[in-house]
Parts: sequence; C-alpha cells; structure tokens
Amino acid sequence: MKNFKTIAIALLVVAGSFSATAQEKKVDISKSKISWVGKKVTGQHEGTINLSQGSLSFKKDVLVNGTFIVDMTSITVTDLKAGEGKEKLEGHLKADDFFGTDKFPTAKLVFKTIGKKSAGVYAVTADLTIKGITNPVKFNITVGKNTATAALKVDRTKYDIKYGSGSVFEGLGDKAINDEFELAVDLKF
Repeated sequence: MKNFKTIAIALLVVAGSFSATAQEKKVDISKSKISWVGKKVTGQHEGTINLSQGSLSFKKDVLVNGTFIVDMTSITVTDLKAGEGKEKLEGHLKADDFFGTDKFPTAKLVFKTIGKKSAGVYAVTADLTIKGITNPVKFNITVGKNTATAALKVDRTKYDIKYGSGSVFEGLGDKAINDEFELAVDLKF
C-alpha cells in the first residue's frame, strides 16, 4: 500500500508539472491568412502574404508567448489582375527599395510582453524584424479555442522602406505612399 501511495504522489507531481508548463499551439499555415493594405494619396492596394510557421503558447489557458515567421517571397497583390500591373507591383514590392525578398526572404514577429485586457483579448508588444531591422510593434490579439485574430499597423520607414514616403522625400504630390501599411491576421490552429 505504501508503494501505491508513493506512485500516486509521484503521478500527481508529474501531472502538476505538465499543467504548469506552457502548451504550444502551432498555426495551421494552410488555413491561416495575412492580408495587407498599403495606401497612397490616389488610392490603395491590397493583397496577401503567407506564414512559414507560427505558434502561440499558453499557461492555464492564458496567452504567454507567440512567434511567427512570414514568407516575404509570397507577397501577392489581390486588387489587380494579370495584365493590369499586378506582376509589376508584386515585383516592385519584392525589390530592394521595398522588402528586398532576395536578401531578406522572411520576416519575424516575436511577442515580448502580453497583458490580458478581457476574456480572450490581449495587448501585445512584439519585436518585428523586416529586412534585418527589428522594431517594437503594439497590437491587440483576440484568441478563441482554435483561432486568433489581430490587426496592426506597421511604419515601413522604420525598416528602411522609404520609397515614395512623403515624410522622407519632398515634392511627391499625389505619388506619395503612406508610411504605414495595415495587416489583418487570421490564424487557425
């Protein structure tokens, strides 16, 4: 009987240590989606970009970490059709004066601080690395059982993406492109 009590206590200790460690949820990259919008004086363009990998970590159902790798070579334009400038714009976004995807094929987002705002909603400060340059970004993420969504704005000039920036170049007139681009993230696990 003493051995049974010892085994039972050992099992409780082991089970307790599992519940105290973080549970990682890997993103299903085939079902997840990142949409982007870039605005300019005369309109906007939009498209998608794919995740290479990503995960969120939880302790006792509370979000404690997140890490994501984005495939920058997958950037596509969805508001233009072939022959309407779609290929030209996609090529320009991949060129060195924008994301430089030949030299920097991935971007990375790593959560640094997380504060719970309400049930399933967290305020996140994360390090975003684009073109080898890392800067903090802040956003809210809403987490469900097998989903998570976030919307964030990124100032591209902080990542040495200055093409068409009215805050960098004078006299652009209606050719100026907004410094911030918007991302809408829809994750499935």
